[in-house]
Amino acid sequence: MIEGMDHLPTTESAVAALVTVAAEYAREIEVTHDIGADQTSRRSAAGVGVTTDPDGSLPHEAFVEFGGDPRVSVRLLPEGDALITVDTVEFPDIPRDDVPAFLRSVFGGTAHVRARSFPPGYRLVVPLPGDRTHKELVPMTLLTPWLSSRVR
Repeated sequence: MIEGMDHLPTTESAVAALVTVAAEYAREIEVTHDIGADQTSRRSAAGVGVTTDPDGSLPHEAFVEFGGDPRVSVRLLPEGDALITVDTVEFPDIPRDDVPAFLRSVFGGTAHVRARSFPPGYRLVVPLPGDRTHKELVPMTLLTPWLSSRVR
């Protein structure tokens, strides 16, 4: 475990951590919960009327939207990962434990866009504690004003 990063064993604990991050950065937050195998996004194979997993548990998924600029949304999935969207850039498969640090990097201003001249391209780089980063390609046509202001 990296110092300063908490283990978030459940979707509910992750939502509580995101509420704390929103308060730290004075961001509005809206949370939607989906509970049950028939409600969560990755459970399309669940039978009609089936709400539990084979082990009897109820899968819990949450969708979190943050107000302000940049527009950020987080889909916390029952499998322990998340899909984070920053403006138009999607970061799939982010471990649930990394989500608060990821958001602190974005809201705190350390996330940046790396430009490359040949071949031309952009990547949104989100540094995390422990010299780790998450990077995703940013198509030139999807550069928003916020992303453009972070180009290095």
